[in-house]
Order: sequence, then C-alpha cells, then structure tokens
Amino acid sequence: MSRCQRGILAPVPPLACYLMFTATPGKNPAGSLRSLRMLADGVETVVGLGESLVRAVGREIRGLEVFPRYSAPGIDVPSTPAALWCWLRGTDRGDLVHRARAVVRSLAPGLQLQMAIDAFRYKSGFDLSGYEDGTENPKGSAAVKTAVVAGQGLGLDGGSCVAVQQWVHDFEALELMTDQEQDRAIGRRKRDNKELGNAPAAAHVKRTAQESFSPAAFIVRRSMPWADAHQAGLMFVAFGNSFDAFDALLRRMVGVDDGITDALFKFTRPVSGSYFWCPPMSRGRLDLRALGL
Repeated sequence: MSRCQRGILAPVPPLACYLMFTATPGKNPAGSLRSLRMLADGVETVVGLGESLVRAVGREIRGLEVFPRYSAPGIDVPSTPAALWCWLRGTDRGDLVHRARAVVRSLAPGLQLQMAIDAFRYKSGFDLSGYEDGTENPKGSAAVKTAVVAGQGLGLDGGSCVAVQQWVHDFEALELMTDQEQDRAIGRRKRDNKELGNAPAAAHVKRTAQESFSPAAFIVRRSMPWADAHQAGLMFVAFGNSFDAFDALLRRMVGVDDGITDALFKFTRPVSGSYFWCPPMSRGRLDLRALGL
C-alpha cells in the first residue's frame, strides 16, 4: 500500500477539480511527465496516464487500453480517450484554482488542457439524485487488494487502473418519477439506503451486484457530484487492479449479454469515458520507471 497514490484509498474530499489533457501535436511529452513527477504527491494530486501518452514515450503498460464504446436501444456509452487525468483534491476552491493553473503551466507545451470539471462532496457522500453513493465499496485490506496492482514488479506494483466517466443527470425526468419508481430504479430506498428485496431485474443494484459476477467484479468507487451553470451530474471514478471488473459491470448495465438495460439510464447518461493507469509512488514522487523516466 505504501507505493500507492494514497488519495486513491482516502475518502473523497470536500472539493475537487478534474483536469483532462491531450498531447500537443509534434511535441515530446517526456518533459511534461518529468514535471508531473514532481507535482503529483499522490494525495492532494492523483494522476492517471492514458494509453496514447504511454505509447508516445515508446512504452506499454500491461492491460492499459482505450475505454470501450457500448450502445443499446436509446443508449450510447461513449469512449473519449485522453492523454492525462489529474484529480486535484482539496478543501478550498481558490486553492484548487491556483493549483490547477500551476499544473497546466507546468505541463506545457507537451500537454494541453482539454477539459476542467469542478466537483464537490454532497452531504456525506451522496449523488445529486439523493441516493448514497459507494455503499458496496470494499473496506480496509479488501479495498487495497481491489484497487492496487501487486505481483507485477517494480514500477508497476502499487499502481492502479481507473475508469472515469462524466454522467449528466436529467433532473426533470427524475422528478417525474414517484418515490417508489425512483427506489425501484436504484434498488434501494432513498430514505434509509436499505436494499429492496423485491427490486426488479433492471434495478441498478441488481445489475451491478459485484459479488454476482464470476469472478466477482469489485471496484473502489471515488465518485463525486459536479455542476456548472447549465448541467449537473456525477463524475464516476472507479479504481481497480485491472479494468476487468469495471468492464464487466458496464457491459451488464448496458445489457450486452441479456438485453436488460440498467434503470439508471432513465434519468442519467454518460457523456465521456476514459481509462488511465495511475503510476505508483516512490519516495514521495511518481514512480515512472515503467516509462523509462
């Protein structure tokens, strides 16, 4: 665990800013990665590298790939690859603004900012729909085993794989549903977070019951609500020791194998989807030896 970026396993912070970067055409990103190694402490600044960035320095990371695209009737789950993802964690909005500016400045010219999204903790860890988020998260040593790579060697052990999706909620559609309809769509009662014994097959809890997969599809969720002047929703962030569990969950949500789509899609949709490799730490800095840096 000591090699893991510790922010991965820490509780979500009160405030956050997500930064997505793309590689600048014609520029070698190696210098930007060296700057990132000094910036990212793994606690207040957690980072993940996309496949294109890893390949840009002539390397590969086992299991790192482009986020898959899925579709079902009336549903699109997009794939929006990015070179780099930064999760800035904090308690002060102004501090996050200045930290984001410093990161953008330090990574230029090899990497350029593609998107910035502000996020926050709602109540004690709720989605803006009013339902508690991350109820089934593994705890303690189980969380470490789920989220952190082990047994692959120096430069890889302590790393993690993260899936990142921005979901946009349709609050009008949600508010048109009765309380009972909302609870049946989620598979839990909003008022006390108790799982419904008679939840329908399309209920989110039923579709994503992690222990019902073979092998079990456990992930460590660190999602946070986001909002701007026009829309709001959830930044879904899921860590694992590979992408296998997340992909199994997503396939079932879309109904790839049985045609049953998750009832969650009645009031929310993903507008992005990216995979990243989160390097391990060494002596308080990012360990980029797997990239030859």
